[in-house]
Amino acid sequence: MKDSYITAGIKLDQLFRLLKRNKLSYTWKNILRLAFLFQSSFWSSFFSLIEKAKFTKALKNEPVPDDPIFIIGHWRTGSTLLHQLMCLDPQLIAPTLFQVALPDSFLVSYPYYRPIFKRIISEHRPMDQVKIGMDEPQEDEYAIYRTTGISPLEDLVFPKSKAYFLLQSDNFIPPDDKLENWQRKIQHFYKKLRLKGKRKIVSKNPFNSYRIQLLYQLFPKAKFIHIHRHPYDVVPSTIHMWDIVQKQNCLNSNAHIPTIDEVLTVIDSVLTTINKDLQILPSDSWAEIRFDELEKNPVPVLQTLYAKLGLQFLPEFEINILNFFYKIQTFKKNGFSLTEEENLIIKYRLKVHMERYGYR
Repeated sequence: MKDSYITAGIKLDQLFRLLKRNKLSYTWKNILRLAFLFQSSFWSSFFSLIEKAKFTKALKNEPVPDDPIFIIGHWRTGSTLLHQLMCLDPQLIAPTLFQVALPDSFLVSYPYYRPIFKRIISEHRPMDQVKIGMDEPQEDEYAIYRTTGISPLEDLVFPKSKAYFLLQSDNFIPPDDKLENWQRKIQHFYKKLRLKGKRKIVSKNPFNSYRIQLLYQLFPKAKFIHIHRHPYDVVPSTIHMWDIVQKQNCLNSNAHIPTIDEVLTVIDSVLTTINKDLQILPSDSWAEIRFDELEKNPVPVLQTLYAKLGLQFLPEFEINILNFFYKIQTFKKNGFSLTEEENLIIKYRLKVHMERYGYR
C-alpha cells in the first residue's frame, strides 16, 4: 500500500472534519486518493458501530492501564529495533499495524481485513528494508491521528506551506478545550489493547517525545525509554524518510523535502525537550540507551535497561532476542553520505547534545 495509508481507516466523521479544516489540491492523483479514503472510511465506520455494540460493556468495566512503557526519541534513532526486541518479551504487548490502522474497530474487523491486508501491504517499509505486516508492532501515533484528530500527522498530509511540516505543527499537545477528549480517546485505545490480554503495553512513538509530562500524568506508573543515535546517521535518514512518506500521503501541493537546517532545528528541540522533561520524573521511571550499543550487544544492554526500570528479564526473552538477530543477520541498513561541510554544520548545531551523549 503506497498511497494515503496514514489517513486510510479513519472514520467518516473524522475524515469530513479533516477535509473541512484543510486545503486539498484537486489533482487526479489526489482525487483517486480521496476516493480510496472515502470507501475505507465507510467500512471503518461500519465496523466501529458493530464493535461499539459488542464491546461497550466490556470496555466500560476494563480498567485503564496505568503502566505503559513509552519508547521516545527523534525519528530514525533505532526506536523500531528497540520496539521489535521488547515485543519479544512475553510480558509485553504492542499495538500492531492493523490495530493502529483501524483503531475504532480492530476488535471485530480483523478477520474481514486480513485477506485484504495480505494483498496490499508491502513486505518492507517504504523508507527502508524493515519488515512490516499487519501483526507487526507499529507506532500508535497513527491511531492517535485517526481517533483524536489532533496529531502532527495532519500537517504532513495537509502541510500549511512549503516548509518542514514538523516546524509548522501545533498539534503535538491538544489545546485545553480538547485535552480531556484527547486523553479519553488514548485511554480507550489502550484499554482495547489490553482487553484480551493483561500484558504491559510498550509504545514506540517519536511524537511522544513532546508529551512526556502529559503522558506521565495520564499513566502514573509509566516508564520512558529514550533511544538516541549519532546525528550523522539520523539527519540524512530523516530527510530520506519524510521525503518518501509525504510523497505517498500528502493531499495538497505543499509537499516539501526538509532541509538539513530544518531537521537540525527539530532534533535540537526534541533532544532539549526530552532532557528537560525526563529530569523531572522519578529516576526509576526512565532510562536512555544508544542505538549502536543496542545493535552490538542487545542482551546486556536490555538487561541493564530492565534493571534500571525495575522490569523482570526472563530467560525466554533472551532466547527470543538471540533468535531474532540470527534471522536478520543479512539485513542491510540504508547507506547515506554527508559532505565534510554538512558534518561540521551538524556538529556545530548539535554540539551540546553530541557532548552529552558522547558522540564525536
